[in-house]
Amino acid sequence: MTARTCLPWPDKLLRTKAEGVAEITDEIRAIWDDMIDTMEAMPGVGLAAPQIGVMLRLAVVDGSTERGKAVRLANPEILHSSIELREHDEASPNLPGVSAKVKRPRAVTVKFLNEQGMVDRRDFVGIEATSVQHQIDHLNGKMYFDRLSKVKRDMLLRKAKKLG
Repeated sequence: MTARTCLPWPDKLLRTKAEGVAEITDEIRAIWDDMIDTMEAMPGVGLAAPQIGVMLRLAVVDGSTERGKAVRLANPEILHSSIELREHDEASPNLPGVSAKVKRPRAVTVKFLNEQGMVDRRDFVGIEATSVQHQIDHLNGKMYFDRLSKVKRDMLLRKAKKLG
């Protein structure tokens, strides 16, 4: 298990849709382990495989206060979103030093393959709901700032460029 390097924005892989996972193998479990180590090293509440250059539909989410409770998801798909929105300051290790307030559904129901290779379904609420939606965006080649207005997105990217 190792913390991996996150790709720097604007690496084109961050704009590429990840491939589906056919089955859960030891190799997939090892990637998840590295993703959890990488997430913990940031520290963050989630990570998607494309962020470390692995173009598979894999994500990890851990919004627990005590940590060590990461949910491992393959091929996550949102089945239901709450009408109620929640605003949260989002950021990405792929574009360090900047963040923006993003509104997303407060709760989501997600279907995914778990680490045993079984189809699972789970409700995520609050920070974990925000994180799982953020990770699914990454799996689809989107960044959190794509959800901002053009003016806010341009300001954020200019600020990141100055920091970089």
